[in-house]
Amino acid sequence: MHMLVSRIGLSVLVLALASNAQADTTTGQITSSMTLSNSCQVNGAGGTSGVDFGALDFGTTGSLFTTANGAVLAGGGGALSILCSSGTTPTVTVRAGTNDGESVGGTRALADGSGNFVPYDLYTDAGRTQVLAIDGVIALAESTGAAQTVNIYGKALGKAGLPAGTYTDSVAVELTF
Repeated sequence: MHMLVSRIGLSVLVLALASNAQADTTTGQITSSMTLSNSCQVNGAGGTSGVDFGALDFGTTGSLFTTANGAVLAGGGGALSILCSSGTTPTVTVRAGTNDGESVGGTRALADGSGNFVPYDLYTDAGRTQVLAIDGVIALAESTGAAQTVNIYGKALGKAGLPAGTYTDSVAVELTF
């Protein structure tokens, strides 16, 4: 029995010494990083080409119309919306259209595909007095991270002899930031 008590005592002593031994440790850190580049969204969508800047719809009218007004609207029906990284100063450049110079009365033209053209111009004001020329630039305020509205208006002029049909144009737009 004495032997058994001695063995138990020895086992307890070994366990006590082992639990008092310190484990080695190493400390350090994980380095995390991310690089953000300046970016913009047009009407809520990102991208670098093929971006939808909206549509200018003059509506439906008779072929003997005098003038027709419209405004560039985004897909949801609101004005063109530009959201860029804080600290950037975006500019919108409205480039050439497919049918520029094809009809007297406007710098741009809608075409029916059969050689008929409706002249029109783009404007930066609702009164349609400030023409937005080909390669015209709309400078926006420095971005704060909130979307900025860009209003672009259109006015088409009627002319004699226009046949009924659908008339279209495509105008290139460039956003720089």
